[in-house]
Amino acid sequence: MFPWFSFLTYAVVTAVTPGPNNIMSMSNGGRKGFRGALPFNFGIGVGFSIVMLLCTAFCSALSALIPKIKLPMLVAGAAYMLYLAWETFRSSGVEENHSREGFLSGLLLQFINPKIYIYCIMSMEAYILPYYHGRALPLAGFALLLALIGFVFTLCWSAFGSVFKWLFSAHARVVNTVMALLLVYCAASLFLA
Repeated sequence: MFPWFSFLTYAVVTAVTPGPNNIMSMSNGGRKGFRGALPFNFGIGVGFSIVMLLCTAFCSALSALIPKIKLPMLVAGAAYMLYLAWETFRSSGVEENHSREGFLSGLLLQFINPKIYIYCIMSMEAYILPYYHGRALPLAGFALLLALIGFVFTLCWSAFGSVFKWLFSAHARVVNTVMALLLVYCAASLFLA
Protein backbone atom coordinates (compact mmCIF):
# COMPACT_ATOMS: atom_id res chain seq x y z
CA MET A 1 0.00 0.00 0.00
CA PHE A 2 1.33 3.43 -0.96
CA PRO A 3 2.68 5.38 2.08
CA TRP A 4 0.53 8.47 1.60
CA PHE A 5 1.15 9.90 5.07
CA SER A 6 4.95 9.76 4.81
CA PHE A 7 4.93 10.96 1.21
CA LEU A 8 2.60 13.92 1.88
CA THR A 9 4.47 14.81 5.09
CA TYR A 10 7.73 14.96 3.14
CA ALA A 11 6.16 16.87 0.24
CA VAL A 12 4.42 19.44 2.43
CA VAL A 13 7.35 20.00 4.81
CA THR A 14 9.73 20.39 1.88
CA ALA A 15 7.35 22.69 0.00
CA VAL A 16 6.52 24.91 2.98
CA THR A 17 10.09 25.47 4.23
CA PRO A 18 12.01 28.49 2.95
CA GLY A 19 13.72 28.11 -0.39
CA PRO A 20 14.28 30.30 -3.42
CA ASN A 21 10.65 30.08 -4.59
CA ASN A 22 9.11 30.80 -1.21
CA ILE A 23 11.49 33.58 -0.19
CA MET A 24 11.16 35.37 -3.53
CA SER A 25 7.38 34.93 -3.55
CA MET A 26 7.12 36.29 -0.02
CA SER A 27 9.31 39.24 -0.94
CA ASN A 28 7.29 39.97 -4.09
CA GLY A 29 4.01 39.57 -2.21
CA GLY A 30 5.23 41.95 0.50
CA ARG A 31 6.31 44.55 -2.06
CA LYS A 32 3.66 44.23 -4.76
CA GLY A 33 0.75 42.52 -3.03
CA PHE A 34 -0.72 39.15 -3.92
CA ARG A 35 -2.13 40.17 -7.32
CA GLY A 36 1.04 41.95 -8.35
CA ALA A 37 3.12 38.87 -7.55
CA LEU A 38 0.88 36.49 -9.55
CA PRO A 39 2.84 36.61 -12.86
CA PHE A 40 6.00 35.55 -11.03
CA ASN A 41 4.10 32.83 -9.17
CA PHE A 42 2.51 31.51 -12.37
CA GLY A 43 6.01 31.34 -13.86
CA ILE A 44 7.06 29.29 -10.85
CA GLY A 45 4.05 26.99 -11.34
CA VAL A 46 4.80 26.33 -15.01
CA GLY A 47 8.55 25.95 -14.48
CA PHE A 48 8.01 23.73 -11.44
CA SER A 49 5.73 21.43 -13.47
CA ILE A 50 8.25 21.17 -16.32
CA VAL A 51 11.14 20.41 -13.96
CA MET A 52 9.08 17.83 -12.02
CA LEU A 53 8.12 16.00 -15.24
CA LEU A 54 11.70 16.02 -16.55
CA CYS A 55 13.13 14.97 -13.19
CA THR A 56 10.56 12.17 -12.88
CA ALA A 57 11.48 10.84 -16.33
CA PHE A 58 15.17 10.98 -15.38
CA CYS A 59 14.64 9.21 -12.04
CA SER A 60 12.50 6.53 -13.64
CA ALA A 61 15.05 5.86 -16.38
CA LEU A 62 17.95 5.88 -13.93
CA SER A 63 16.19 3.46 -11.57
CA ALA A 64 15.51 1.10 -14.47
CA LEU A 65 19.14 1.24 -15.61
CA ILE A 66 20.74 1.07 -12.17
CA PRO A 67 18.39 -0.71 -9.75
CA LYS A 68 20.99 -0.69 -6.97
CA ILE A 69 20.92 3.09 -6.85
CA LYS A 70 17.98 3.22 -4.42
CA LEU A 71 19.95 2.68 -1.19
CA PRO A 72 22.69 5.23 -2.00
CA MET A 73 19.98 7.72 -3.07
CA LEU A 74 18.08 7.12 0.18
CA VAL A 75 21.24 7.58 2.25
CA ALA A 76 22.22 10.73 0.34
CA GLY A 77 18.68 12.07 0.56
CA ALA A 78 18.40 11.35 4.28
CA ALA A 79 21.78 13.00 4.86
CA TYR A 80 20.62 16.04 2.87
CA MET A 81 17.37 16.20 4.88
CA LEU A 82 19.33 16.01 8.13
CA TYR A 83 21.59 18.81 6.85
CA LEU A 84 18.48 20.88 6.00
CA ALA A 85 17.07 20.10 9.45
CA TRP A 86 20.28 21.32 11.10
CA GLU A 87 20.42 24.47 8.95
CA THR A 88 16.72 25.15 9.61
CA PHE A 89 17.17 24.63 13.35
CA ARG A 90 20.13 26.99 13.60
CA SER A 91 18.70 29.60 11.21
CA SER A 92 18.02 33.02 12.68
CA GLY A 93 14.84 33.50 10.66
CA VAL A 94 16.19 36.63 8.96
CA GLU A 95 15.65 36.45 5.25
CA GLU A 96 17.37 38.28 2.45
CA ASN A 97 15.59 40.24 -0.23
CA HIS A 98 15.65 38.07 -3.35
CA SER A 99 12.94 39.96 -5.25
CA ARG A 100 12.47 39.38 -8.96
CA GLU A 101 9.43 40.07 -11.04
CA GLY A 102 7.54 38.50 -13.91
CA PHE A 103 6.50 35.17 -15.35
CA LEU A 104 9.82 34.49 -17.11
CA SER A 105 11.85 35.11 -13.95
CA GLY A 106 9.68 32.65 -12.03
CA LEU A 107 9.89 30.06 -14.82
CA LEU A 108 13.66 30.29 -15.29
CA LEU A 109 14.32 30.18 -11.55
CA GLN A 110 13.04 26.59 -11.52
CA PHE A 111 15.84 25.32 -13.73
CA ILE A 112 18.51 26.52 -11.28
CA ASN A 113 16.64 25.80 -8.04
CA PRO A 114 18.40 22.83 -6.35
CA LYS A 115 15.67 22.48 -3.73
CA ILE A 116 13.06 21.31 -6.25
CA TYR A 117 15.44 18.80 -7.85
CA ILE A 118 16.09 17.22 -4.46
CA TYR A 119 12.34 17.40 -3.73
CA CYS A 120 11.52 15.41 -6.87
CA ILE A 121 14.41 12.94 -6.70
CA MET A 122 13.71 12.08 -3.07
CA SER A 123 9.96 11.80 -3.64
CA MET A 124 10.44 9.54 -6.63
CA GLU A 125 13.17 7.30 -5.26
CA ALA A 126 11.87 6.98 -1.71
CA TYR A 127 8.11 6.95 -2.13
CA ILE A 128 6.77 6.74 -5.69
CA LEU A 129 9.01 4.58 -7.90
CA PRO A 130 8.87 1.51 -5.63
CA TYR A 131 5.10 1.39 -6.28
CA TYR A 132 4.70 2.86 -9.77
CA HIS A 133 7.95 2.13 -11.62
CA GLY A 134 7.41 1.92 -15.37
CA ARG A 135 3.88 3.34 -15.24
CA ALA A 136 4.09 6.64 -17.11
CA LEU A 137 0.63 8.03 -16.34
CA PRO A 138 0.79 7.62 -12.54
CA LEU A 139 4.37 8.95 -12.54
CA ALA A 140 3.32 12.03 -14.51
CA GLY A 141 0.40 12.46 -12.11
CA PHE A 142 2.72 12.34 -9.09
CA ALA A 143 5.12 14.80 -10.77
CA LEU A 144 2.26 17.23 -11.31
CA LEU A 145 1.01 16.62 -7.75
CA LEU A 146 4.47 17.55 -6.42
CA ALA A 147 4.46 20.67 -8.59
CA LEU A 148 0.96 21.58 -7.39
CA ILE A 149 1.94 21.17 -3.73
CA GLY A 150 4.99 23.38 -4.28
CA PHE A 151 2.96 25.95 -6.22
CA VAL A 152 0.22 26.13 -3.57
CA PHE A 153 2.77 26.87 -0.84
CA THR A 154 4.48 29.41 -3.06
CA LEU A 155 1.13 31.19 -3.38
CA CYS A 156 0.68 30.98 0.39
CA TRP A 157 4.08 32.56 0.99
CA SER A 158 3.20 35.30 -1.47
CA ALA A 159 -0.29 35.91 -0.07
CA PHE A 160 0.79 35.93 3.54
CA GLY A 161 4.24 37.48 3.04
CA SER A 162 3.88 40.06 5.76
CA VAL A 163 2.34 37.52 8.17
CA PHE A 164 5.10 34.99 7.55
CA LYS A 165 7.75 37.68 7.98
CA TRP A 166 6.24 38.50 11.38
CA LEU A 167 5.83 34.82 12.31
CA PHE A 168 9.38 33.87 11.42
CA SER A 169 10.90 36.90 13.08
CA ALA A 170 8.73 36.79 16.23
CA HIS A 171 8.80 33.00 16.71
CA ALA A 172 11.82 31.94 14.67
CA ARG A 173 13.17 29.46 17.24
CA VAL A 174 9.87 27.57 17.64
CA VAL A 175 9.07 27.52 13.91
CA ASN A 176 12.60 26.41 12.99
CA THR A 177 12.60 23.68 15.65
CA VAL A 178 9.27 22.26 14.45
CA MET A 179 10.39 22.32 10.80
CA ALA A 180 13.72 20.71 11.70
CA LEU A 181 12.00 17.93 13.67
CA LEU A 182 9.64 17.26 10.75
CA LEU A 183 12.62 16.99 8.41
CA VAL A 184 14.30 14.52 10.80
CA TYR A 185 11.06 12.50 10.82
CA CYS A 186 11.04 12.49 7.00
CA ALA A 187 14.67 11.34 6.89
CA ALA A 188 13.97 8.49 9.31
CA SER A 189 10.78 7.46 7.50
CA LEU A 190 12.77 6.78 4.33
CA PHE A 191 14.13 3.65 5.96
CA LEU A 192 10.92 2.54 7.67
CA ALA A 193 8.82 2.08 4.51
